[in-house]
Amino acid sequence: MKKISSIALLLFLFTTACAVNIPVEKTENPAISESTVTLTPSTTSNATGLTKPPTNTPRPVPSLDPNLDNWWNDTVFYEIFVRSFYDSDKDGIGDINGLITKLDYLNDGDPNTKTDLGVTGIWLMPIMESPSYHGYDVENYYQIDQEYGTNEDFTRLIEEAHKRGIKVIIDLVINHTSTNHPWFIASNKGDPEYRDYYIWSETDPSYTGPWGQDVWYSGTAGYYYALFWSGMPDLNLTNPKVTQQIYDITEFWLLEMRADGFRMDAVRHLIEQGKTQENTSATHEWLYNYHQFYRSLSPSAFTVGETWTDTLNASLYAVNENDIPIDFDLSKAYLASAGSGITQSPKYILNTVLQTYPDDQFGIFLTNHDQPRVMSVLKDIEKAKVAAALLLTSPGVPFLYYGEEVGMLGMKPDELIRLPMPWNGDVPGVGFTNGTPWRAALPSSATNNVESMASDPDSLWTYYRDLIDLRNKHSALRHSRTFLVENAPISVLVTLHVNEEEKLLIFVNTSSKPVSIYANSLSMEKSPFSGAWVGKSIFGNSSQIELFGNEKMVLTNTSALEIPARETIVFTLTEE
Repeated sequence: MKKISSIALLLFLFTTACAVNIPVEKTENPAISESTVTLTPSTTSNATGLTKPPTNTPRPVPSLDPNLDNWWNDTVFYEIFVRSFYDSDKDGIGDINGLITKLDYLNDGDPNTKTDLGVTGIWLMPIMESPSYHGYDVENYYQIDQEYGTNEDFTRLIEEAHKRGIKVIIDLVINHTSTNHPWFIASNKGDPEYRDYYIWSETDPSYTGPWGQDVWYSGTAGYYYALFWSGMPDLNLTNPKVTQQIYDITEFWLLEMRADGFRMDAVRHLIEQGKTQENTSATHEWLYNYHQFYRSLSPSAFTVGETWTDTLNASLYAVNENDIPIDFDLSKAYLASAGSGITQSPKYILNTVLQTYPDDQFGIFLTNHDQPRVMSVLKDIEKAKVAAALLLTSPGVPFLYYGEEVGMLGMKPDELIRLPMPWNGDVPGVGFTNGTPWRAALPSSATNNVESMASDPDSLWTYYRDLIDLRNKHSALRHSRTFLVENAPISVLVTLHVNEEEKLLIFVNTSSKPVSIYANSLSMEKSPFSGAWVGKSIFGNSSQIELFGNEKMVLTNTSALEIPARETIVFTLTEE
């Protein structure tokens, strides 16, 4: 790696006051600041259908409660499909006891060791009793699926995870249930006690869903509404009795089972208003009340919403409804940039994100259980490292998908995105089971596995571990005001992260070629500091830079700042 000489940077650093037009259907929300932004919405399409822009209504950006411990901002989450993580009883199906066995892989509780990833939170995909392999059609909200273990196993998982500093959140699926759920069985029979637990029509309304799918299905006495498929009938959350059932379930998991919170599935679809089946005002109102309820049970309880929609709509769920929504636009842009070597999309979307959410109150990821895996998209280890750097140096709360750190492959159908974790290269069990795995691992597991990568200092696994360690050690990567540095080369994303403890300047070169940063090539509109500063590299290139902050920005240097191909450099800034 080339060492560069001291570089004098005359930086007049600034943030762009970007105008944004936020689409909203207004809900009552007292906990907001008076500053407003306006954004111009656009119609976007995604895997769950078309997101239509609401009206152009200025909306205040929610403010954070200064007395609240936003522990999630100090957390790197790791999404786990329990069925595929580790099998403890040789039946070929992963289970909770197997997950407990592997907790030290995730975080052994000792920040000085290098044999664990260092993640500090896990999100468990559905673990409640269900007739399906995936669990998104619940038939008993109070019982761990028997294939995964018992309720007692889960409480032991919580105890062991907390010993290691790992928070545990679980999937909470309340948009719909299984047709096997006793509520639906009674409702389908016309039982007046449960009829209105679901959405019924005497005649077929015949309209379709947001992405053109059938949503009305014939029952024994009329037609019921089911957004995703006939086996998942939607709950009627406008019924106070149903809402109370959800509150009871929430109380059970937070207080009795001691979960730290929930990933809430399909939140943009919770309540339909006629043919409007996403992002309705009734959904926002319900979530606002739900947020107040769960926070009354446990001040530290946390929810993250699956807001598979555009940034502008997703931001409406932040802080006062879900603590954080997932920003799918930014996640998609990071992955695309790692593949293309062009940063225009993440720069544009990140600028919108920074103006739309309260600082860091959104979730980010690369891919999840519904999408082709990172390595199947990028097909290159070095590109995957760029994607990891974009994710783990980004503002917001990062979520990794299990196996991402070893380059697991997987394309649709969904079962192939959720295959057994390759702990080693021994086929067919790949260290996941001593029995016959529920699904066979891919041939790539022979090389892309934990055993081979964890011992390689240049591997993708090691890169993930080092980035997570960097994030854990530097508060400005977790809690900060982030500024987008503009006019950088098209392949380089430059961000400045500032809090009361430290200032970090980050360069991510997404290109397959080295890049030189020359004089007058960067700009910011408003400096977060002034005077002379020195930048020391704490990740990547070991060079030192010098910079100055004032009201304008001019970059002068004795030699160019050289950023190697697909390299990330993080500088910590100290005042001279």
